[in-house]
Amino acid sequence: MTKITRRQFVRNTMVGMGGVVVSAGLATTMTGCALDELNKARFMHGVASGDPLTDRVILWTRVTPQEEHIDKVRVYWEVSKDEHFRKMVVTGTAITHVDKDFTLKVDIVGLKPGRKYFYRFKTVNHVSPVGTTKTIASKDVEQVKFVVVSCSNYPAGYFNAYQQASQLEDIDASLHLGDYLYEYARGGYASEDAAALGREVLPDGELLTVNDYRQRYAQYRTDPDLQAFHQAFPMIAVWDDHEVANDTWKEGAENHDDATEGDFFARLQAALQAYAEWMPVRPRVDTDVASLYRSFQYGNLVNLMMLDTRLVGRDKQLSLTNYFDAAGNFDIQSYFSDINNPNRTLLGTNQLTWLTQQLASDAKWQVLGQQVLMGKMELPGAIATAQLTIPEFAELAAIAQLAQTNPGALTPEQLQLLQEKGALLQLPSLPYNLDAWDGYPVEREHILQTARANQSNLVVLAGDTHNAWANNLVTQAEQASVGVELATASISSPGLESFLGLDTPQAVLQTEAGVVQLIENLQYANFSDRGFLTVTFSQDQVTSNWTYISDIKSKDFTVLAARNKQIVVTDGSNQIA
Repeated sequence: MTKITRRQFVRNTMVGMGGVVVSAGLATTMTGCALDELNKARFMHGVASGDPLTDRVILWTRVTPQEEHIDKVRVYWEVSKDEHFRKMVVTGTAITHVDKDFTLKVDIVGLKPGRKYFYRFKTVNHVSPVGTTKTIASKDVEQVKFVVVSCSNYPAGYFNAYQQASQLEDIDASLHLGDYLYEYARGGYASEDAAALGREVLPDGELLTVNDYRQRYAQYRTDPDLQAFHQAFPMIAVWDDHEVANDTWKEGAENHDDATEGDFFARLQAALQAYAEWMPVRPRVDTDVASLYRSFQYGNLVNLMMLDTRLVGRDKQLSLTNYFDAAGNFDIQSYFSDINNPNRTLLGTNQLTWLTQQLASDAKWQVLGQQVLMGKMELPGAIATAQLTIPEFAELAAIAQLAQTNPGALTPEQLQLLQEKGALLQLPSLPYNLDAWDGYPVEREHILQTARANQSNLVVLAGDTHNAWANNLVTQAEQASVGVELATASISSPGLESFLGLDTPQAVLQTEAGVVQLIENLQYANFSDRGFLTVTFSQDQVTSNWTYISDIKSKDFTVLAARNKQIVVTDGSNQIA
């Protein structure tokens, strides 16, 4: 089989991904397309809008033909100032094809800044649900409010968090930070209860081809809670790794094997074609990359920069396990040499240059919407390398302290433990997750130093880990706090409570407190709850609210008020007090 080059992949992926562009104020029609001539088709996958600007927004839907032989369908749409469609702004028609999986995007231009609009689609015999969207405000803006989500795993449980979030008011846009879906086969990751819940994935194999990815998107988009979330407000989305395969980087992925699964770039092309078809994003073509990084400026208040930390530039992740020799000794010198290599990149040269320029914006808040944790999440080396658990480390450290102050009080068992494992206490602090910014510290330092030089109010939003976090972002050179990081919990993917086996509320609370104490700049963590994050920006402060739900295994759920959390960061402080 002929391998696809990166440039061929970009060309093939981006061809034909554009939507129909329509100006507001024009009743756009096509010759011979009276409503009674439209093909019969249903709207089974809801509606969505996305990538709002001051004068335009993407509208999305998909139709399901009612006859198998149909290869194209004519669709009619309406945009109105009111939900009853009495004050029409623009109407029009377009044709969608089987080659686009019967998805349709319309880029409505000529809209007014900061306005709410209602939209719907029609075929000859069906009308879609009504969606609500909103353009970006311009000039002087008093408030911007986002709802931030990530990591929605269909077989893991119900999308109750989407349902709860869809009821929010005064939202300017939802920010989806990736892992919108997962590529695993039936019975794979987080599927223990899938059959009982009626949420086994389609297709049943791992996603490899464009039709595989399309079928998985189609299944997700039949979920009523996800449909409600899309209908409620425009979405600004970026991909993470699972839209392709676990731990993706620019030339491969941990969950991809060329020998058994074919060429990686063929799979990548398939995944991104389906993403472009099914997600309400405005495609863009650069000279040599299929890029999704872009910015959205909300007047003088917020400059939102959406990053691609996965596909466009990421070098392959390092792994701590590769630095142990056969005797179990950790090669500290080689590790620090590799991790601090100035040529290692997460964003790639072009994206980093663009971001550096964007951070000079005159907006009050510089906001990065991206996937992986930027905060320094360093743990004692024995914990980071999984040689000791947190309780085991605490016990060993206490024994070592006792050996210093009162060695005669040591029991034989304590003495033996200290002799066998005491050397682990001497390992340096190490990051536990080299897939995050901790694996690319030189580039992170460049971004933080840029924010410091610009005296920016920097706010970094993150997903990926399935857990909620709040960090102060501190430069390596000066140990200066130059911004904050706010990370959302997952919609349904399991968190550290599953990985660490934290099976009681007390164990969860103790571990959360222990990790916050161990990591210097970590201010908050939630390891067990699913939910979402709302972030409200004003001229004086940014207010973040984490909302958690009680259950994803039942549709009967409540909001966990006792676990909800609010953090306020004031203008100019660049830190969580």
